[in-house]
This record gives sequence, C-alpha cells and structure tokens, in this order.
Amino acid sequence: MPHLWLLTFKSFSVLQKKTVLTVLVYHRHYRLLPTDASNKRRAQTFLILLYIPRFPMILKINVTGVVQGVGFRPFVYRLAKTHNLKGSVVNLGDAGVKIIVQGENREIQRFLQDLKNKAPPMARVDEIKTEEVKKESPFDGFHIKRSEQERESQGSIVPPDVGICDECMKELFDPNDRRYLYFFITCTNCGPRFTIINSLPYDRERTSMTTFEMCDECRGEYTNPNNRRFHAQTVACHTCGPKAMLLDKKGVELSESSVDALKKTSKLLMEGNIVAVKGNGGFHIACNAEEDEVVNKLRRLLGREQQPFAIMSRNLDVTEGFAYVSEEEKKLLTSSVKPIVVLKKKENFEQYLSKNVSPGLHTIGVMLPYTGLHALLFHENNIGSLVMTSANKPGYPMVVDNREALHKLADVVDYFLIHNRDIVQRCDDSVVSINGNKKTFLRRSRGYVPLPLLVSHPSKNTVFATGPDTDVTFCILTKNQAFLSQHIGDTSHHETMEFFKNAFQHLKKLLDVNPSTVACDLHPRFATTLFAEQICLEKNIPCVRVQHHHAHLASLIGEHKKEEIVCITADGFGYGEDKNAWGGEILIGGFSNYKRVGHLQMQPLIGGDLAATYPLRMVAGVLGEDSADFLMQNKQVFPHGEKEIELVFKQLKNHRYIYTTSCGRILDAAAAILGLCYRRTYEGEPARKLESAAHKGRDVLQLKPVIKNDVIDTSTLLHTLFE
Repeated sequence: MPHLWLLTFKSFSVLQKKTVLTVLVYHRHYRLLPTDASNKRRAQTFLILLYIPRFPMILKINVTGVVQGVGFRPFVYRLAKTHNLKGSVVNLGDAGVKIIVQGENREIQRFLQDLKNKAPPMARVDEIKTEEVKKESPFDGFHIKRSEQERESQGSIVPPDVGICDECMKELFDPNDRRYLYFFITCTNCGPRFTIINSLPYDRERTSMTTFEMCDECRGEYTNPNNRRFHAQTVACHTCGPKAMLLDKKGVELSESSVDALKKTSKLLMEGNIVAVKGNGGFHIACNAEEDEVVNKLRRLLGREQQPFAIMSRNLDVTEGFAYVSEEEKKLLTSSVKPIVVLKKKENFEQYLSKNVSPGLHTIGVMLPYTGLHALLFHENNIGSLVMTSANKPGYPMVVDNREALHKLADVVDYFLIHNRDIVQRCDDSVVSINGNKKTFLRRSRGYVPLPLLVSHPSKNTVFATGPDTDVTFCILTKNQAFLSQHIGDTSHHETMEFFKNAFQHLKKLLDVNPSTVACDLHPRFATTLFAEQICLEKNIPCVRVQHHHAHLASLIGEHKKEEIVCITADGFGYGEDKNAWGGEILIGGFSNYKRVGHLQMQPLIGGDLAATYPLRMVAGVLGEDSADFLMQNKQVFPHGEKEIELVFKQLKNHRYIYTTSCGRILDAAAAILGLCYRRTYEGEPARKLESAAHKGRDVLQLKPVIKNDVIDTSTLLHTLFE
C-alpha cells in the first residue's frame, strides 16, 4: 500500500506540474494515510487521473544575435525535427528570429541547449528568451514561415559578407557539378550579405537578388531541408542567377556568356592588360602583379606613385613563396573573412612579384580569392598573384555602379568585367596585421561590418559618433553594442561625404534606431562636424564635441575595460583645446574627462597642410637656417624650387605659421633627413618607410630624451639625427 500511495502522489504531482524531486520530498515528510475504504477510493481516483493525457508544452522562443542570413532557420528546422517538435520559425524585422515549439518538456529543453551549442558556424547566439504560450489546437508539423516585419527585441543584425566556403570552391571546379565555373556560386554558409541587403528581415525579396527568379532546380534546393542551400537567399546558377559580361573601354560587350567572360578576362590579365573587376562590394582594378611594366603603367594611370598595392594570390602556397606567413596569419588568410593580411616580405620577394607593388616597404598586403569570380580570374592563366586595388582615386569612394565605372575608369583600364547584380552598400576590403599573435585592424570593413563591438559601459542613449575627416569610420552606439560602419574615406571630398550620409541612413534603418545624441570632432570645419551640427539642429538633440585624442584615450578604455588610464597618442593631427595642431600627447583621464600632462615640443608647421605633403618644410621649421643647404640640395622636390624654399624661411623668420606637437610630422622630418621620403604621396608614407628602414638597421643610435616642464624636446632629437 505505501507503494501505491507513492504512485498516487506521483500522479497527482505530474498533473499539478510539480517536479518528481518535490514529490519525493512530500513522500518523506508526510505520514501515509490509513488504508480505510475512503482512502482506497481516493487512490483509485488518482490512478485513473494518471492515465489522462497531458497537452504538450508550447514555448515561444526569441533569439537575438547574428541569426539571419547564416542558415539559422534551416538549422532550427532540422533541430526541431530531431527532437520531434512541432511549430514554426520566422525571421523578424529586428534581425532576430522567433520560434514556436510544441512537444514534450524534456525534448524542448534539449532543443534549447542545442540551439546555442550547435548553431551554424556563421551564427552568433547572444540571447534566448522563452515564454510559455497557449494554443487551442496542436501544430501540424514544423514549418519555416514567411518573414514578419514585427520587432520584438533589439540587438540583432545581419551578418557581414562571407568568403566562399570550401564546399562551394570544390563545386566551382567540378566538371560534373551544375554550377561548374559559375562565378557567383554560394550557399547558406557563404556569399554576400551586408552588401546586398536593402532592409530587414533578411529575405531574397529585400536584397538585390530579388530581380533574379529561381529556376526549378534552384527552387528545389531552396526548399529541400537536407540540401546545403535550404533557404539560402543568394542561391543561383548559370540559368537563373546574375550574369557576368566583359566590355571594352567603349562599353561594347565582348563575351557570349558568364563563363566566356571570365575565361577571356583571365587570358587578358595574362597578356598584361588592366581590368576593372566588379565584385560583391565594389570594383577592383586588377593586373599581373609579377610584371614591372604593367604595375608601373597602373601607377602612372592611377596617379599612385608610391602607395602600396594590395595583391590577391592564387593560393596559400604561392603566398608563402614571397612572404613569411605565421600560423595566425594563415588562419586569417584562409578564414571565412579572407581579409587583406599585412605580411613581411621574404628576401627573394622580387623573384615572385614586381618590386613596385609596395616600394620602399618591408611588408606586403595579401588576400586570397573570396568569391568564385576571383578564383576564376586565375583559371585560364599561370599568374601567381594579381594586383587587386580598390577602384577609386585616393580619398574618394570605391566605384560600385557599372555606368559610373565606364565613365570614371575608362582612362585607367583596358577592359571591364562587370555583372548585373546591384551593390546596395559598397564595402572595401578589411586590412589586418598580426602583432605578437594579436590581431590589429588597419581597416575594419568587409567580413566584419556590421557586426557590433561589445562595450564595457552601456549607454542609456543611442549615440551617433561621426568620426574625424580622413580615414573615417562612424559609429552608432545602442545599449552595450557599438556598430561601426564600413571604411568611408576622406570626407573632405563631396562624393565621400555623400557616401558617409548614405551609409549612416542605411545602418540606422537596419538597426531601427534614431540617435538622441551626436558626438563629433572638436575641429569646427570638418565636414563630419558640420553634418553633426545640422542633425542636432534639425532634431533638437545635443551635440557633444570631443577632442580628437581624448577619443583615442576613450577607445582604449573601452577596449581594455578600465576606468582611467595614462594614454600616449602618436598621431598626425588633432584639433587641440588651445586651437593648435596636436598629435604627440600624454593624457590621463576617463570617458568623460582628461588632463593633458605632457606633449612633444611645439614646432612650426610652415604652410599648414603643405608641411604634411613636403616633410622638408618640417625640417626647415625644426632646424631653421641650419637646414638651408640641405633643402637647396633637394630643391627639385618643391614645385617652385628655390623661390619656394626662400618663402619657407621668410615665413619662419616672420612667424607666419601655426604650431604643432604632431608625432607624425616629427617622423616625417626624420624620414626626410635620412633621405627616405621627401614628398608624401599617400597617408603615412614617410613614417612607414622609416619603419621599414629601421627593420634593416643593425646598430642602435642611443639618444637620451630631453624633457623639460613635461615637454619632450624634439629639436635636439632631429639636430642629433641631422648631424
């Protein structure tokens, strides 16, 4: 009879949704009832109730993170089938995913565990919220429903573009595969995302793939749960997908098909031609990186005398022939991001590549093919590496439109390889270096944007931070997530500023936010500052002006999760609190305030921005008349020769200049004194060439720093170097 009563209490507890553990506690603490007739009747009642079927639990699950465009819905579908669950999964307008499951509690709990632990490789599950709901009738199977515009949470975002996966690369070169040599081969694990999406939720009709209706075979793969392309929004093939075309300078088509266009382009590159190539996020300019004559021709036509070109190598084996590649660098090069990785040149570099690919530097930026199109550029030739540089003039945005390319690049390239899929958002290649096994971003763009950075100090307000004027990247901060834009460029150019505005509106729409505060640089005439003031005036919201190097300090606090730090800023320019040009500062502070406790010696910046272009002007400003003969020996560097040099010293004598504490300008002067760079042709050129020269040095010049009243004496430093 006690056994019967234990069974009775178990049955009662299940009906009341108490756990078995709780039942056993009851059994230990409560005395068994007498076994009289009435109690027997109660026991029989309980035993009858034991066999009344329970309705399965129904749970609503909201998942946030990177869960759209990464094969998450197909993953949920298969997972639900594995756990014998019914219900549905749907993309939401906030970039999140809503799941309804019906089934046994035990299977639902296992489903929730697998949801996070077994998510697709490109997915990132940040948060799972659950809520038990009621439904009058049971579900009929499990379904992927049509996306909904509703927004139930914030914090999710579409993923960045993803480099071609190994499976797609194998199919690309498999003669038996129906996508053999199809340049835009993709699946749920790879392909464009950020560069093609117009709005959320992420579905084909809200991307630039909407104009390409799937053929029956692609539709069959798209609807097959067991296929790698199940619900892959970029699924396409030779029959139904985007088409590639080869054009001459006048826009006349020279190809009969996409395959023909790629084959002919590959051969044209081998013959020494320069080709504009349209990819996922913009146009590149490509040519054979192994031939001096071709590389020099491209430099002349682009007006890039010395700026290093990025290259794309056929594979990792080719790269290891001319550059040192560590294990960490290999991982980056072959990762799903496939960024440009800055590598150290080997001594035999010029046996593989033209010496003019990155002149005067000990490093070279390398990437591997990240789309089928790029891989096919190598298919009909034996070229090991191609120059693959952004199709734009320095500081201007990369070309993205076919007509724009024909108009702007016809005087630079010989041919155009284009396609008919629109680029919604341009996105330059990311540039990364490895320093002591730590990844350092030189440019965070393709493959990383728009993934957010998590910050240690969440914000109550949504903040739009505009950035400075050159090498601009803006940011939208919401709660504890900082969403950085793709690389923008030099906003002093009107076209670049228009790109800035477009990118801001697009990201704001994807995030569904409206900034309540705008932060901008302290400089009163930056285009980004003027834009910030305009927004704040229109929206009647506060505008916070931030000193350039305080922003440097704050970014380090955010990265290292500190409250207050000592920050040394080695920079080119930042508008100072005293209205001088800062750039070599020692600051102590936190997010909201700072104190300037030291800096480099203030030096004459003769000619303002001209001193950054012609480092010999800085030499004259620091060394004075002692440098007169040295400048005259290099008078050919100055556009107006001796007359300009005379004017420089006249301005110095009459104190007609502003002051700077810039570390960048001191490095420029040092590079000029050593004969490494007399005229800057790209941002950071003198300092980069100085660094490369230092890597070759054997002896160390011992210079004791001179510090007076918290000011580091740079005049003594440069005089010693000059002597």
